[in-house]
Amino acid sequence: MGHIIASVPEGSLGAELGLKPGDELLRINGEEVVDVIDYQALIATDELALTYLRDGEEQEVSCDKEEWEELGVEFADSMLRTRVCKNHCVFCFIDQMPKGCRSSLYVKDDDWRMSLMMGNFVTLTNVDDRELKRIVRRHASPLYISIHATDGKVRKALMRNPTADRIMEQLRTLAAAGIQFHGQVVLCPELNDGAVLEKTIADLAAMHPAAQSLAVVPVGLTGHREGLYPLRPFTQSEADDVLRLIARWQKKCYKELGTRFVYASDEFYCIAGRKLPKEASYEDFAQIENGVGLFAQLRAEFDEAMEGAKESAEKKDYVIACGVSAAPLLREMISAYRFENLSLRIVPVASEFFGGAVTVTGLITGGDLVRDLAGVEAGAVIITESMLRAEGDLFLDDMTLEEVQARIGIPLHVVENNGSALAEALLNGFGG
Repeated sequence: MGHIIASVPEGSLGAELGLKPGDELLRINGEEVVDVIDYQALIATDELALTYLRDGEEQEVSCDKEEWEELGVEFADSMLRTRVCKNHCVFCFIDQMPKGCRSSLYVKDDDWRMSLMMGNFVTLTNVDDRELKRIVRRHASPLYISIHATDGKVRKALMRNPTADRIMEQLRTLAAAGIQFHGQVVLCPELNDGAVLEKTIADLAAMHPAAQSLAVVPVGLTGHREGLYPLRPFTQSEADDVLRLIARWQKKCYKELGTRFVYASDEFYCIAGRKLPKEASYEDFAQIENGVGLFAQLRAEFDEAMEGAKESAEKKDYVIACGVSAAPLLREMISAYRFENLSLRIVPVASEFFGGAVTVTGLITGGDLVRDLAGVEAGAVIITESMLRAEGDLFLDDMTLEEVQARIGIPLHVVENNGSALAEALLNGFGG
């Protein structure tokens, strides 16, 4: 299957080679172009031969070029049709989504190409031997892989997919080819914790440096689990046991590998009622997008921005609306500083949209804000951009910023998800 050229900009290499809209690119240097991964890899050469279809006839054109030089044409398709998940994981968050959300929120993607390009976690269960060879041939590195358990029997049971037990075979193939990967474990009480987690960490640490890091995150449960596998959250004691196990392995890995390697997400510390580690404990923050070290980084950024900073003379009366788990951390962080012209309250917002069990800030909806900010008086409400979709205009329940602001009757200000942006807002406000 080829890819139809939609446009050929004047002055591009494609135009110089005589390509036209409607031509169908078939092969580059004799290799079939499956998708954008192939295209980008094959175009990066100093000797280029293109095979394309025009008016039903194959034609070929070739040239010498700089390795970095692009063809410059635009294609009618994105060259990347998303591959969906073939698993039926007992902990799947999408299965726990309430009805009535926009359709894109129910898409279960599991595409190694998005892992390479965007850092999405994938399971590799829909990667057959041929596709695995292509990953190796394209040297797709690093990848982000949802492992959950290296014990094949346990992984099959967790993911309810008969091919899930091939994970170690796949990881060894990647490692042998010099491909690096970061792993994650969604930890479920009495399923893949304890001795199973111990084995998972040991197996992956033995694969370092191909295995770069491992994040352990607690299973996320909503209030919409009717008819689903009976899972429960971690107790405080169990979360503490997990942290002790990870701390032991961090000490071992740091001594033997020069890296702590395995990290617990911030949420585990919140559940266990423990203080979060300092910034240095997370090394290069390899798993920040997985909620590992997110608050330590926020706190370090905030402290750096506050060092020597001067507060404006403007009187400010703000509310920070955040998730239940983040509220005490923010209070501790901000209370370390004295603000002369700021009146500040931190309001923990319950995620009733997901049934009340979810406590993270990024899953707060517009409706949740409207409910928990009812009757609150302030000059402005501060929220983080993580509550909104990438375009910055909609909450998960499809309410807009304008709708929420109109309902609560208070100006709503969105700040970037970093400590320096928060410090700037508290010090100097938002202008007019």
